[in-house]
Amino acid sequence: MKELPTEITENGIHYTLNGDYYLPDISIPDGDKPVGKWGRMRLRFLKENKPILYNQMILNGTLQSHLVETNETANRRLEKMIPEMAAAEEIDENLKSADQMEWVRRMNSVRFRAEEIVISEVVFG
Repeated sequence: MKELPTEITENGIHYTLNGDYYLPDISIPDGDKPVGKWGRMRLRFLKENKPILYNQMILNGTLQSHLVETNETANRRLEKMIPEMAAAEEIDENLKSADQMEWVRRMNSVRFRAEEIVISEVVFG
């Protein structure tokens, strides 16, 4: 009986012999930037709703960079959107000095709505 090689490479993927079959050596590359809240939400969305895209990104090594970019994009959108929405609703320092609890309530409302927009457009988009 012919002995099988312990390692092979096919279609750019490295395989290692495990018993009588080959397993692909697949790993997620370590990123130097954190994935963050929005990247983790995107990861979960991809796993549950887009498994083919998720697997392709793992195989070609782009998943980590995609998640980092998603997180950065979401944070940039929030940083821009929250002040714009607060200004449109006349939530300013005058309100903050006059009625702090009202200011907090309205700013929380703005933040939650902005986050919902980011989730629908960036994370689930």
